[in-house]
Amino acid sequence: QVQLVESGGGLVQAGGSLRLSCAASGRTFSQYSMGWFRQPPGKQREFVGAISRSGTITTYADSVKGRFTISRDNARNTMYLQMNSLRPEDTAVYYCATKAVTPIRAARVYINSPDYDDWGQGTQVTVSS
Repeated sequence: QVQLVESGGGLVQAGGSLRLSCAASGRTFSQYSMGWFRQPPGKQREFVGAISRSGTITTYADSVKGRFTISRDNARNTMYLQMNSLRPEDTAVYYCATKAVTPIRAARVYINSPDYDDWGQGTQVTVSS
């Protein structure tokens, strides 16, 4: 099992930027495929983006494509979500998640929450209009 801690959330005006971090501990970070999800107020959790174990493949929800960027630093056991051009509809609790994958699946990304094994506690992002 891996422990995940998100940070970097806060209040920002529309059009602004934030960078979220997801720090992992407990097992070898480089063995995980990782993802970001969010839960807007009163709505179900939704997929934001994901990055492969290899770090070479990323995928994004259409709603954030071109505005959000996922990256990972295996030396720091940390994944990032750079969020630019934020909109009020991006307001949500943001969660990171991990999925242990074998080397043969190093280039795969996962977009469904049941695919993931461990989750962080979430960090609140609020975008004001």
